[in-house]
Amino acid sequence: MTPLAAANRRGIVAMAGAMACFIANDAVVKLASAAMPTAQLIFLRGTMATAIVLAVAFATGALARARDTVHRSVVVRALAEALATVLYLTALFQLPIANAAAINLSAPLFIVVLAVAFMGEKVSAAHWLAVCTGFAGVLLVVQPGLEGFNAYALVCLLSALFQALRDLLTRRIAADVPAVLITLSTTVAVTLLAGALSLVEGWRAFAPRDLAMLALAAAFLMGAYYLIVDAMRHGELSLVAPFRYTGVLYAIVLGYLIWGDVPNALAWAGIALLVGAGLFVLHRERARARGAGRAPAPATAR
Repeated sequence: MTPLAAANRRGIVAMAGAMACFIANDAVVKLASAAMPTAQLIFLRGTMATAIVLAVAFATGALARARDTVHRSVVVRALAEALATVLYLTALFQLPIANAAAINLSAPLFIVVLAVAFMGEKVSAAHWLAVCTGFAGVLLVVQPGLEGFNAYALVCLLSALFQALRDLLTRRIAADVPAVLITLSTTVAVTLLAGALSLVEGWRAFAPRDLAMLALAAAFLMGAYYLIVDAMRHGELSLVAPFRYTGVLYAIVLGYLIWGDVPNALAWAGIALLVGAGLFVLHRERARARGAGRAPAPATAR
């Protein structure tokens, strides 16, 4: 096996593993949501995740540059991430996990729209067709106006918009800022926002089992962060990045095994359109990045 083939295989395995960890985290917190209010759950998980990231930052020596976490670009990105996380988890607790994961895939489509609106980027007609196709897929998953429509699907869609904003803001952060410090700023922002919301929503007594579930969720989340960074550092991005869409497959399987959820025919069609449009947009972005002689922005999740 050639070095490039080995790197590609490692990158693909890491990306698929990262998405598995993200969906496992979603499943665990969705199960735990039956025992405590949303804000309290996010605050407790965020506290654990922050402790893990802080330990990693200390062990790697990144804390020597702790002042980087208060740079404006890092703080604004962390705020966008915090809003995206709180909105996504709020929606996840009220939606089938496969639907939430599918709607989450609209983030790359929002990136195109935001880049045109606020950064003056030019995109082709084919690009716009892919965006419109992707949003048609979102409508098929959300199914507004149909019996059984869940308004939390719109909350999930708003989360995807904030994720797109987060990814655009990431481009403004200096390349030499350690990734672990960006992650630390994110977990702190999520925890503080959830803590503030929990004062309004209230707290509920919980059992040690519930705390153990949140610790497991935090471990899955940190594993996902590590694996996605590893995925972006090995292999060809144009080959590795599309494997982020394996998350939908994991979500469909777990949704069926744990909750008995099965997407209806319209949702299946919407998922197919979303994945196809997302892969096309991703392919065009990689091609444009290579043509411009610059490194493409790494794919992110959540």
